[in-house]
Amino acid sequence: MELLPIKRALLSVSDKTGLVEFASFLHSAGVELVSTGGTWKTLSEAGLPVAPVSQVTGFPEILGGRVKTLHPHIHAGVLADKDNPEHLKTLGELHILPFDCICVNLYNFAKAVREGQALKDAVEQVDIGGPTLLRAAAKNFHSMLVAPDPADYPAIMTELKANDGQVGLSLRRKLASKTFQATSAYDAMIADYFASPSVG
Repeated sequence: MELLPIKRALLSVSDKTGLVEFASFLHSAGVELVSTGGTWKTLSEAGLPVAPVSQVTGFPEILGGRVKTLHPHIHAGVLADKDNPEHLKTLGELHILPFDCICVNLYNFAKAVREGQALKDAVEQVDIGGPTLLRAAAKNFHSMLVAPDPADYPAIMTELKANDGQVGLSLRRKLASKTFQATSAYDAMIADYFASPSVG
């Protein structure tokens, strides 16, 4: 798909820089917003209509937030190839709505390390759902837009304005590459931390 219409977005970010502006822009463009936890609270308090992810999954966030987005009603909506009629048929049969944009950035594990948090506490800053969503959306860049960094919001908004609410394949592929670089660096940082003899 060369031009992808953005109609439904999932936002779940730890770095809320520019979040309200970006989400407001999406809403003004007719994009349905879905969100999690603190991101949902921030957007709701800004007066934006945003559905909690639990409304999509039919299941509450559990285990202190460790399990929120790890659900077929989320990931099937992210991984479906919109150029594949069988994928779209399956979504329809299971009453799953596709997503078009995943706006996610990761728990700040680097901050936990800098602060010298105890290992048990630092582990809570190891993001699971975030990298999973990012990798799924980046893999499926032919059918998805992934926004891994607030620094990307201006380029996305510019492209949406220029293309009547659609984003081109070139930008989607560029952001997919950036996403895999980010998740790779994140995993490497965690691996190095766990391997450090000074950590205990």
